[in-house]
Amino acid sequence: MATCAACHGKLELEIEHEEETGDYEAMEGSSASNTNTTTVPDDVELNCGCHFHWQCLLNAYQITQCPNCSENIATVSNSGVDEQILCNLHNEGGLQEGLDILPLLVEESYLRAYPEERKARAFLEFCREGDVQAVFELLDDDGGEDEDDGAEILVPMEIADILQYQDPLGSLYSGLHIAVTSEKVEVIWLLLLIASGLEMHRFPPQVLQAAEQLGADRLFGVHGELLDIRTLRDADGQTAAMLASPSLGRIFDTSVLSVAG
Repeated sequence: MATCAACHGKLELEIEHEEETGDYEAMEGSSASNTNTTTVPDDVELNCGCHFHWQCLLNAYQITQCPNCSENIATVSNSGVDEQILCNLHNEGGLQEGLDILPLLVEESYLRAYPEERKARAFLEFCREGDVQAVFELLDDDGGEDEDDGAEILVPMEIADILQYQDPLGSLYSGLHIAVTSEKVEVIWLLLLIASGLEMHRFPPQVLQAAEQLGADRLFGVHGELLDIRTLRDADGQTAAMLASPSLGRIFDTSVLSVAG
């Protein structure tokens, strides 16, 4: 039976679940919740044949070499241009064969080198997913995360820095670039409301109502000027407005993305 090449443990992970107990048990003085443990697979099989726990692989990862046998584990994608690292990943979600984990490994390696950018990169991912609530809560957070069970503490960042953060691993896209290319209309409106000079009458009433419920407000610079993320340009010199697709234009007034719009 294969074991992890790094820690030599079983290729499993124990996950704890808390379950609420009944009212009778609580009255009898027992705990209000019970902790149950579930064992699930945790096996990353690289194309060299070595197996790792996912976290063990992240801890030992060396770009395109297996951290155990030093074999080159990178291959060329079908396009003939991009590198990839294919593996068989078996976890609680099942078995995924031929999965390219290079983007995930590059991301984790970058965050180990620049942990202060973790919060900004989470912001980009929320923009990509279209999770308006998560975007707002991240921006509204004061950076005072409590330490819990050894969890990593995010390095505080100024809201303006997060909103203007441009992905060095992804063509210098900002959150607005990502929301536009992903066609996440609700996130686009939220970002424009918080960090642009777009006139308030250009916002639909339902957007203003939702923003009021969230407590979202405009962000001003240290000199009282409005922050305007519409002026940010990616690695190709393009603003978010330049990346708007015709399909986005059918569900969203893309003229608001232009500073002169």
